[in-house]
Amino acid sequence: MNKVLLFAHLKEIAGKSSLEIDAAGQTVQSLRDKLVMSLGNLDGVMIAVNEEFATDETIIQAGDEIALIPPVSGG
Repeated sequence: MNKVLLFAHLKEIAGKSSLEIDAAGQTVQSLRDKLVMSLGNLDGVMIAVNEEFATDETIIQAGDEIALIPPVSGG
């Protein structure tokens, strides 16, 4: 299993700060495509695996912690 940490508006949409899913063996892009169904548009959202930004081709391993980090706005 993998823990997916949610921040900002994604946390509000899900109604919780994290999700538990089985993403082992999937690419970050594949996970992004699946999460769009429940979280909506993820354009601009950065994905980190084990506290390091990941590319869409990164393969997720069992036990990896994934964070969805929306763009930061402000001034």
